[in-house]
Amino acid sequence: MRTGNRKVKLLIGIAIVLFAVIKYCSSAETNPYTGKEQHISISEEQEIAIGLQSTPQMQAQYGGLYPDDNYQAFVDNVGEKLVNNSIAKKTGYQYDFHLLADAQTINAFALPGGQIFITYALFSKLENEDQLAGVLGHEIGHVLGRHSADRMSKQDLTQGLLNGVAVGIDPSTAQGAAAIANIINMKYGREDELESDDLGVRFMIKAGYNPEEMIGVMKILKSAAGPNRTPEFQSTHPDPENRIQKIKEAIKKYKTSQ
Repeated sequence: MRTGNRKVKLLIGIAIVLFAVIKYCSSAETNPYTGKEQHISISEEQEIAIGLQSTPQMQAQYGGLYPDDNYQAFVDNVGEKLVNNSIAKKTGYQYDFHLLADAQTINAFALPGGQIFITYALFSKLENEDQLAGVLGHEIGHVLGRHSADRMSKQDLTQGLLNGVAVGIDPSTAQGAAAIANIINMKYGREDELESDDLGVRFMIKAGYNPEEMIGVMKILKSAAGPNRTPEFQSTHPDPENRIQKIKEAIKKYKTSQ
């Protein structure tokens, strides 16, 4: 009887795994803006809706919007210049730029569909408009690259595989697999960051900004992280030094192609 139960559990586990794999593989498509093959299970309209629904929560988490209309207008103008002079304008996304009040947390991020945020802590450390363009261009790259939607599909696949292992074999094995899956998904995150840096350089050049200033942004981030920053293999972000090298390569590539 126990052997029979194990076989039933194994078959159910295999079915869960197969369903997750088939669902993931059937979502393959080519990003029309980057040419990269991705696995996306939601539409652009759904991405926009997710971003708009999550915006109030993100604002509240970082102390609301920074109470200076002039600074906000400055951020808006730089963001709109990047969008209007690049392929980003051809997307169906709704780009909005938010300067958050948080003066302690050095951060910038993008939600699916075009909602882009930068904290005052990071904004205040930037030395010029070109560096702000580098930060916002990078975040526009995340939106256009559909990185959040792609990550959601990968997480769904990972969860499906782990559920199948937990049901078909045992939960302790699933825990070990989860640790490995987490490291793999971090790698996907680092690849997204490098692609966004590349796109950010491209957008800066198209909008007339100096892409070399993105290197200055990396130095600011490295300094802010301090000597005890997380090793790259344990982080979703590449080491700033590695990013600088890739940024230099992107600058050479896009300046040569002009």
